Amino acid sequence: MNILAVAAECTPFAKVGGLADVVAALAKHWRALGHSVRIVMPRYGTIDTDRWNIRPTQLVTAVPIGWWHEYARLWRGELPGTDIPVYFLESRDYFDRHGIYGEPEGYPDNDRRFLFLSRAAFEVAAATDFTPDIVHAHDWHTAFTMAFLKSHYRYHPHFARTAGVFTIHNIAYQGQSDPHRIIPLAGFRIEEFRGSWFEHDGVVNMMKTGIMFADKITTVSPTYAREIRWTSAGMGMQPYLNLRGADFLGILNGADYTEWDPATDPYIPMQYTVETLADKVKNKAALLEDSVPPHDRILEVPLFGMVSRLTSQKGIDLLLGCIEQFVRSGQARFAILGSGEPRYEHALRLLGRRYPTRVMVFTGYNAALSHHVIASSDFLLMPSLFEPCGLTQLYALRYGTVPVVRSTGGLADTVAEYDPVSGIGTGFTFGEYSVAAFARAIERGLSYYRHPLHWDRVRINGMQQDFSATKSAQQYLAVFGWALEKIGRSM
Repeated sequence: MNILAVAAECTPFAKVGGLADVVAALAKHWRALGHSVRIVMPRYGTIDTDRWNIRPTQLVTAVPIGWWHEYARLWRGELPGTDIPVYFLESRDYFDRHGIYGEPEGYPDNDRRFLFLSRAAFEVAAATDFTPDIVHAHDWHTAFTMAFLKSHYRYHPHFARTAGVFTIHNIAYQGQSDPHRIIPLAGFRIEEFRGSWFEHDGVVNMMKTGIMFADKITTVSPTYAREIRWTSAGMGMQPYLNLRGADFLGILNGADYTEWDPATDPYIPMQYTVETLADKVKNKAALLEDSVPPHDRILEVPLFGMVSRLTSQKGIDLLLGCIEQFVRSGQARFAILGSGEPRYEHALRLLGRRYPTRVMVFTGYNAALSHHVIASSDFLLMPSLFEPCGLTQLYALRYGTVPVVRSTGGLADTVAEYDPVSGIGTGFTFGEYSVAAFARAIERGLSYYRHPLHWDRVRINGMQQDFSATKSAQQYLAVFGWALEKIGRSM
């Protein structure tokens, strides 16, 4: 099967969240299963082309925008450790900027930037003589590929027999735009906008566009699929998801264990396995050595880690509401790595200055440090308001780092409350979104931390879980087959 993946992010080249990891992991596992994969993404100004051996090609892609053409030089690299081609669109106007989206408010022309990406993906495939069976689009940034596939490229020789699959990673971000601005640029008639598959509440909604035009729609966990269809978590998209209910399902994201495995991880000071779990504490010692004065490097004090975007979705308010009660009493130490909303970054830095030996705060994106924090921590905190899937808890389980999570979305699908009677369970969960409920879950974790038998059991349970991306890759291949059947093709 030929698969064209189109995304705004892909690890390790450009990453804000889990989307980047999923795009890369799925591609790797599809290739390992014998399929041909191409990835198309922007060449952001922050991508280190020398480090990743990304080189310019002789191809300049003409991209239809409105009644004219715009141009992008094509660069080519490969997903590290594979032969999967990754094509990067160079555009000084659109992508040669700081970061990806223009955090925290977003660049005002993001709609046009990612419309350009969506249209260019087809031109790149044609220019490189790649005929995809599937165009796989990720989130609102590339949702318009689904509309283009069913309209402008419907009879194109490279795409006439191609099916489209749209994956929702986070329905809270929908990509809204002024129809008088974006509809003509996309090559559609503004007179036909009202009541169309593009419109939601009077504006262009790219999330709705992807949902309505795709042959099949997926999201990143079964629980999140139910939540966004039947509760307010659907953020206004519930009617469209229910209309497309027969073509919509949740596939749990998987972890790329070729990158996230404590037995082989090059980013951690001490590698370990379930049989050598006692060595895990040496990573904690190394982290404390870098951040804490010698007199306070007490390894017996449990370390709670958090590797997260610092946004309201991630439950940072709950963390700020209870962290000091555990720090002041000396019950716990915290290591927090992330970036996001300035108010949260500021609040965490204040805590770090107030408790310099008990609250370690690292801001920004740092791949190596994220591995080190997860391997070093005893617990991982994910008190999310909502969580489509989450990958960090999957990494934590593999590293014997016990998750403390709110039972929502993919967190509910992957972390089970530890039961001391049966010895079953992999972490500590809570349901009510409140500081008190979160604090109680932390306290339960601390109580078992002090009992070696239970502590070893819950960690080993987690390390024995299998949430490999191979499973999700195979499920996506089944969906791709259903999508091809829908348009009258069989593989």
